[in-house]
Amino acid sequence: MGSFQVRTDLALEARESISEGESELRGVRVEEYYREEEDIQVTKVIIDTKNAAKTMGKPIGTYVTMEAPAMVEPDEDYHREISVCLADELREMIPCSGKEQSILVVGLGNREVTADALGPQVVDNLLITRHVVKAYGKAAYNKKEMNLISSIEPGVMAKTGMETAEIIKGVVAETKPDVLIVIDALAARSTKRLNRTIQISNTGIQPGSGVGNHRNALTETTLGVPVIAIGVPTVVDAATIVGDALEKLLNGESEFDRVKYMGQHVSAFGELNNMYMTGKDIDAVIKRVSFTVSEGINLALELS
Repeated sequence: MGSFQVRTDLALEARESISEGESELRGVRVEEYYREEEDIQVTKVIIDTKNAAKTMGKPIGTYVTMEAPAMVEPDEDYHREISVCLADELREMIPCSGKEQSILVVGLGNREVTADALGPQVVDNLLITRHVVKAYGKAAYNKKEMNLISSIEPGVMAKTGMETAEIIKGVVAETKPDVLIVIDALAARSTKRLNRTIQISNTGIQPGSGVGNHRNALTETTLGVPVIAIGVPTVVDAATIVGDALEKLLNGESEFDRVKYMGQHVSAFGELNNMYMTGKDIDAVIKRVSFTVSEGINLALELS
């Protein structure tokens, strides 16, 4: 299947796609552990070198992937457990976590496209405190320490006529946050991870990259403040689904016949590369998952 490029935003999947000969890739460390009570598999992929970053197709940094098989189910107790796990991982990722900071949360995506509405819907459920603390002080919440949390939903270029990075740069220059948390919908390589996975990284994000719309990156280099990215894969490349089905169909054939067949149909894969698939219950899933992510952020930013 080397004739077309499989698209994924998950570092875990990028690591899995490395050929067996490169399985011990230098500059990439993988740490795994299983949270048995919550039934959540956590995998940390750490990219240390430029060569490894080039091979993986991901920037140098840390990527934490939480796989929760039942995340699509309407189980409130289980979603609470996912939120707690997300909060734990997010605290470790945020610089100077546990101290008072000004934190700007950015909800990327298009509210009118359900599979891309994760960011805006997460912002809807956040506990925003900056305006209240500035007006009335921390006593308004009966606390001695509080993070100043603000949020923005920059929309999409088709509506604003501006790059997301341009809008965020202006807000950052005016409000001067200490940390940015950016939420966006992602693309996955595997349907089993669709709406069941949360990725957290300290490398920032490139809006629209999951569906091939390359925009200016939101990173510490471009914005001047640390950027933590949170994403959930909500779509899968159609070419990937068809390719997987064909590989299973041709599993009993010789390697020569499989490569020959794939080569003969490479144009069909090219046409499918601009199509993305999601689940039929995406409306309910996005509503549920966005609340789970927002609760994780609220818990992570709450100071004792």
